[in-house]
Parts: sequence; C-alpha cells; structure tokens
Amino acid sequence: MEAFIIDRQSSGLSSNTIQFYRNCLRRFIEFCDSQAITQIDQVAPDTIRAYLLWLEQNGHNPSGRHAHYRSLRAFMFWLETELGEDTYRAPIRKVKPPKVPKEIIEGVSLDDVQRMIDACKGNRFTDLRDKALLFFLLDAGTRASEALAVDLADVDFATGGVLIRKGKGNKSRMVYFGKNTRRAITAYLKNREDDHPALWVNEKGERLTRFGLDKVLRVRAKEAGITNPPSAHDFRRAFALNMLRSGCDVFTLQRLMGHSDLTVLRRYLAQNENDLQQAHQRFSPVENLAKKG
Repeated sequence: MEAFIIDRQSSGLSSNTIQFYRNCLRRFIEFCDSQAITQIDQVAPDTIRAYLLWLEQNGHNPSGRHAHYRSLRAFMFWLETELGEDTYRAPIRKVKPPKVPKEIIEGVSLDDVQRMIDACKGNRFTDLRDKALLFFLLDAGTRASEALAVDLADVDFATGGVLIRKGKGNKSRMVYFGKNTRRAITAYLKNREDDHPALWVNEKGERLTRFGLDKVLRVRAKEAGITNPPSAHDFRRAFALNMLRSGCDVFTLQRLMGHSDLTVLRRYLAQNENDLQQAHQRFSPVENLAKKG
C-alpha cells in the first residue's frame, strides 16, 4: 500500500486526496484481516463484493461505498500496471460499482444560513469571525480545504477577489465575494490581535483547522435550532445552485468552482420540481406564443 501512496504523492495529488486513499485502503485491509486474507492474490471478485456489503452493514451510504470502490479500483489498477497483467489481473474488473441514487441535494437553505448568521449576533471575536466565515462559504463557494488555506495576502479587498493557490489537482483559480461579505470580513479582521498570515484563525491566533470549521458549523446550527448541521460542502452546493438560479451560466460557474469539466458540476445542479415549474412558466412556447398574440 505504501508504494501506491508514494506513487500518488509523486503525481502531485493533494494531501486530502492522499489521506482519502489511506483511509479507504486501511478500511479494506481491516476487512481482509477479518477474513484471514493476508496476501493480495487471495482477493477475489467475491471478496470485493463482500467488502461492499460489509461497508453497507457498517453504515456507509451509497456515495461512501462508491468512494471506497473507486479508491480500491485505483490501487488494483496501479498494481496491475506495476506487476504486469501476466503476473496480476485486478479482480475488481469483474465487480460492478455500487449504484449511487440520483438524489436532489440542494445543500444548506438560505433560510438556515440566515438563522446561523443571526446566531452570531454578539461582538465577540468568535461572533464576528463566524459571521464572516458563513458569508464567505456561501459567497465564494470554495471547498473547505481551500477556504482554510487562504492567507490575507491572497485577498484583494478592493475587488473581492481571492486567489486559491492550490485547488483540486493543485490548480490555482480566482473566486470572489461581494460587499456584504467584505464588510463582515473587515469587521472580523479589526477585532483580531494576532499577526498570523491566515485569513481564518482560532481564538489562539492559529490557522483554523478542518475540525475547528466543523465545530463552528455545529455550534451555530445548534444555536439556530437546526437539527442537522450543514457541512462546508453543503454551503458549496448552495452556492452552485443559487448562482444558477440567479442566472449565472454554467461555464462561468464551472471556473468559479474549479471543476475540470461540466460532468462534475452536474452533481451540484440537480433541479427540484419548483425549478422546473418556473423554467417552464418562463420559456413555455405556448405561453410565449400567447404573449405575441
């Protein structure tokens, strides 16, 4: 496994992606140990099918099982290339990936965001920071890791532009925030007493971690009376869907979100019945014909 991880690292994959591979493969090794499987050539297609069922029994949803399948496939295909097909043939070739239902996932609602912002009503450091952070997540649409990696030097307060130095695949891009977010961030920065280069810091003046970000979202959701706390990714989904509803074209949105193609973006842009109804009312050929008459 370590040789595979080194290969992924040398390919320039992000630390989050590397950790994802580590976690998934360790989970597979844990399952193999429970089945007294100690060598890779003992893994058969039925072993992988049993593993996917085991993941389901242990609480993994379809998307999670599909993620584990993808990581295992990447490892086995890499091993097949390294050893040669005459020596090793990846058994996962005979295993179909888990089906992922096409559910409509809207992300956090704007009403819930407003309630969480209202919960940051004080003038304490954490109130000002959390309000600015909530605005930023919804307004810039960044991944959690990207938001936490932003330095003050990466922000142009005159234009609202933010340089994302290392997005997915180590690609850089620009994202933006509006006047309300800028005011919130400015108020937060005026309350800071540290000299850390990071945009987002904790009470100790250290860069905010993923754990710290998740805690902010849990605490503010609880204070707002929201049963299921939204994740940072829910804010990203909400950004995408609301930008689309407001008239942003998909190609611009693709660049803002840092997606290499529109295939990935489609996962964020599932339209609900209300969207479809409004689109029909706006573009109905019969209604438009009647208007001309």
